[in-house]
Amino acid sequence: MLPLLLSLSLGFTACNQNGATSERKASPALEEIFKNYYQERLALFPIEATSNGDNRFNDKLYADFTDSYRDKLAAFYNKYKQEIEKVNRAELSTEEQIDYDCFVYDVNQSLESFKFHSNYMPLGQIGGFHLLFAQMGSGTSIQPFKTVADYDNWMKRMQAFGPYMDSVIVYFKKGVNTHWVLPKALVSKMIPQMESMQASDITTSLFYKPIQNFPKDFSDADKQRLQKDFTATITDVVMPAYRKVGDYLKNEYLPQARNTAGVWDLPDGANFYNFCVHQGTSTDMTADEIYNLGLSEVARIKGEMETVKNNTGFKGDLKSFFTYLDTAKKFTPYTTDSQILNAYHDIYNKMQPQLKKLFVNTPKTPFEIRQVEAFRAKSASSEYNPGSPDGSRPGIFYVLILDPAKYNVVAEQMESLFLHEAIPGHHYQISLQQEDTGLPDFRRFSFGYNAYIEGWALYCESLGKELGLYTDPYQHMGALGAEMHRAIRLVVDAGMHSKKMTREEAIKYMMDNEQINEEGATIEIERYMNWPGQALGYKIGSITIARLRKECTEKMGKHFNISAFHDEVLKYGCMPLNVLEQHIHSWEAK
Repeated sequence: MLPLLLSLSLGFTACNQNGATSERKASPALEEIFKNYYQERLALFPIEATSNGDNRFNDKLYADFTDSYRDKLAAFYNKYKQEIEKVNRAELSTEEQIDYDCFVYDVNQSLESFKFHSNYMPLGQIGGFHLLFAQMGSGTSIQPFKTVADYDNWMKRMQAFGPYMDSVIVYFKKGVNTHWVLPKALVSKMIPQMESMQASDITTSLFYKPIQNFPKDFSDADKQRLQKDFTATITDVVMPAYRKVGDYLKNEYLPQARNTAGVWDLPDGANFYNFCVHQGTSTDMTADEIYNLGLSEVARIKGEMETVKNNTGFKGDLKSFFTYLDTAKKFTPYTTDSQILNAYHDIYNKMQPQLKKLFVNTPKTPFEIRQVEAFRAKSASSEYNPGSPDGSRPGIFYVLILDPAKYNVVAEQMESLFLHEAIPGHHYQISLQQEDTGLPDFRRFSFGYNAYIEGWALYCESLGKELGLYTDPYQHMGALGAEMHRAIRLVVDAGMHSKKMTREEAIKYMMDNEQINEEGATIEIERYMNWPGQALGYKIGSITIARLRKECTEKMGKHFNISAFHDEVLKYGCMPLNVLEQHIHSWEAK
């Protein structure tokens, strides 16, 4: 998220990539609150600290979903709620008011979440900690493996994983007793994930890879000790923990899981979904409003698809066109994984000359394109993993490739996918924010405003033509398909979680309205079942940013500059949509 030239800074100067500096006139009281909050938060969330590049807690792993830990977190948030209430917002600068508003939003949202027992569903088939832990243990993710101390730190985390997974079972059982349980369809996906972590030959285990990739400067004695300790811990702690949870899910939990898709079937499910909607959109929209907006957007985009279809000369209805796009041989031109990865590099090279016209600042953080690892491919999607602020870990665009021979260039929406997940979407926004040392740390490393983050990325898909892409009508169709996909999300997310739409009905609705096969639609729908409200932020956020751009264009006339507008959207980091809207209106008025 950003090395931008800020007009203000928190008590010190910050350099952007162009060598310019920015100074923020800080309120000492506010600065102290922000600093203490962030440092205390890192100690409470050590995995988050590791992700942020702070290595002080790399040996810690807490079961932060337990009731006792949530009590500790509630005390933490309540303390800072009282602290921030002592600050007079009216006396703060514009930039400090943004920080203040974001802080208040964070604290209140966190406290609100504790009203619901979603912690009784501690793992899910996508985004579950058991998957992140495997990524970390492979040595290719956020956990560093550069020094002997790094290896020892990970050893301690592996040793803590056994008790962590024991707590997972305890809380799944609490959920069974109170009907806070996952849908059967999701549990069925988690069982093979647990089983896949077993290895009869320890050297083939994902967790053994750091041993096979020792840094060259390690002594023979350290290598022998670590190899022995890793082998014992993987064999006696890690694999048994996965096996124990897998057996529990299969033999005890699955029969108790629910047949319904939506959280309406949970205790206080309607209020829980309202919370999820607010968290996912940072707006006061209702489930009904979102559902109806989705229906209208689906109809609008379908009209644009008809136009593109007709322009290609295709004779037949839209459904037939989808079938053609899905089956014509020319849309599956690849035979190897590397060809697909190279095609994404080509997209980046094609758009690079236009980027400087739309953006004032670009990130220093390195960027890489990689394939999603095999162990999580069946329940994953293409995604972006942020780099570290110091540049030691690159931002990574992970491409999901199940079978290169079946990789459809239109169905995968390659150009719009790159714009969203990579550049200028997530990589620009997240890297620029992390690189900007002028932001208070609690915001510099914040990824909590889903509608802003995903809304920005989806808005970036609309920049394709301005960046020299979408010249091929089929890639334009792919971009419309990507937009349609996000509109459909509004319908099926609100439909399943508030209107009792079934999993099967949601899958059918998705397949009826976009170019997607049953396997792809199933993965998507089950994702929304797992993360209620999360998928709403994409469309709500992008609509908000596009509307703000249109309003500024109309009001500022010849004074409107697109790169300056993008700078204002990005320069103060991610934030709730209502805070962003207030800021852009203030900028436009000035």
